[in-house]
Amino acid sequence: MSHKLSDSRNLAFAIVGLGISLLIAIFLSPFASPDPDGLDRVSQDLKFDHKAAEDAPAKQLPFAQIFDEYALKGVPEGIATPIAGLVGTLVTFGLAWGIGKLVVKNSHSSPDDDISAYQSNDEQPN
Repeated sequence: MSHKLSDSRNLAFAIVGLGISLLIAIFLSPFASPDPDGLDRVSQDLKFDHKAAEDAPAKQLPFAQIFDEYALKGVPEGIATPIAGLVGTLVTFGLAWGIGKLVVKNSHSSPDDDISAYQSNDEQPN
């Protein structure tokens, strides 16, 4: 398989995956349970939820001014959660894509280039 065909298949796979993720984040997030999640539920059941820090470190992060739990602040309630899902999915995808681009070395070299580089290293005298 050629390198360009492989790259185009990878790109198509990433775009389809992003599209499916966005559809789930936007259209299924409004159906999420309003009940407390695991840690909140346990803290309520064991009656120590009142001990939570009022000035939690997470509330001091820059994005804490934008998000309120799983919704965007200042946006009508009906669309706040889907928009938060959209933003969160795009940010997560962008971070993963960027880290992947940074980690992968020689992303533009072909397998033939790797083989010829390996062979030229074997031919050098010690």
